[in-house]
Amino acid sequence: MGRDLTAEDRELRALLGDVHTIAVVGLSSKPGRPSHEVARYLQRHGYRIVPVNPNETQVLGEPAYPSLRDAPGDLGIDVVDVFRRAEHTPAVAIDAVAIGAKVLWLQEDIVSEEAAAIATAGGLDVIMGVCIRQVRERLLAEDRAEDPD
Repeated sequence: MGRDLTAEDRELRALLGDVHTIAVVGLSSKPGRPSHEVARYLQRHGYRIVPVNPNETQVLGEPAYPSLRDAPGDLGIDVVDVFRRAEHTPAVAIDAVAIGAKVLWLQEDIVSEEAAAIATAGGLDVIMGVCIRQVRERLLAEDRAEDPD
């Protein structure tokens, strides 16, 4: 018998189910870096990855862009997943609002109330301080436990 989902879990499950394209800000081409490992995982699970890093030209077979605003508008970025220090996140939040993203996701150990306020005022959902990969894996594991067939 499965446990009741919290409102947050229901929202996260719905959010991840509606996501197709994830811009990964600070994505490194170096295997072993957290950003690379998480982006590779997401790509392997059907999400389109848009690398955003001015020091990269291509990551995981996708062209990299210097900033969110440099990415083509027709990519339809749903989530902006951020692997940058907290002090850089307000500027990323401004860009996420400008490109019409739906979610600003600050990875594990990254928290910025200023970035959250900017994104929320711009109509985005905000998730801070947790890893998108770990959340997805936890929700999938809970689904499997509730539906053993």
